[in-house]
Amino acid sequence: MVGTAQAPLPTLRSSIRRLLSLPLRLRRFVNLHKDFDADDGEITRTRKLRRNVVETNYDELIRALYADTSSAKSVMFDAQIAYESGEKGVIRRSLSINQVGG
Repeated sequence: MVGTAQAPLPTLRSSIRRLLSLPLRLRRFVNLHKDFDADDGEITRTRKLRRNVVETNYDELIRALYADTSSAKSVMFDAQIAYESGEKGVIRRSLSINQVGG
């Protein structure tokens, strides 16, 4: 598009944040160790999130994200895994809690 000025990404990001009320603003996030999976019961076959399952499985992680201590940089998480053979196991992971700037 000729003749149109594009706002730099940081300016656009701060403009959007100003439009959102404080409770709606993203402050912290974590990259999970895996995608949500229908085989694990976290989503339906039509890819809809099963909130009750996610809240149960990721309770300690959700608590860490909403904790008042913004100094937390990571959280230890016990990931439940199911093998194709039907066996189940647990892998302990350290997941980084990322802060959103601005």
